Amino acid sequence: MPILGIDVSSSQPEKFPTSGSDFAFIKVTEGHTYTNPKWRAQRRTAQNAGLVTGFYHFARPGPVSRQVDFFLSKIDLADGDILILDWEDARVSCAWKDAWLKQVKQRLPGHKAILYCNRDFRLHRDTSSFAGDGLWIAQYNGRPGHPAIKESFLFHQYTDKPMDTSLGAFKDRAELRKWATTLPVPA
Repeated sequence: MPILGIDVSSSQPEKFPTSGSDFAFIKVTEGHTYTNPKWRAQRRTAQNAGLVTGFYHFARPGPVSRQVDFFLSKIDLADGDILILDWEDARVSCAWKDAWLKQVKQRLPGHKAILYCNRDFRLHRDTSSFAGDGLWIAQYNGRPGHPAIKESFLFHQYTDKPMDTSLGAFKDRAELRKWATTLPVPA
């Protein structure tokens, strides 16, 4: 059975509902100037509930390295924290997206780095199909776990009511935690 998780940002309270969730993905930064003022408290809420945590950066036009530096300077990571690029701004290119994911992986090889985007971006803007360690796809199609894409994905954000909710392609929280903490085998 797939697992459930939520996406939280400054739009949600510091103590958001966690019942029924196995993971929480929390917005930390956007561009090179915005930091979610609630992210630390939201992280505590998720950790106190035993959820697997991920943290995301919302991409904006501008130098990739500057945004990687900004994001990583704001976050103190724990083992198993997942890093996420939120790619929704049409002014941010596919090459920019790829560079961000590669730089984050190069700087923090002990953490999984994944891509979040909607179905339209994946099918019509993503010319490389590079998603780092996995894809978190958004499509509110009324079919949880069945986005209309042919490729594999790790997470499907299928609704925004009452919160942005995603299904994870893991049998349980323990399997997700193991995936998040397993380092790749060197080539």
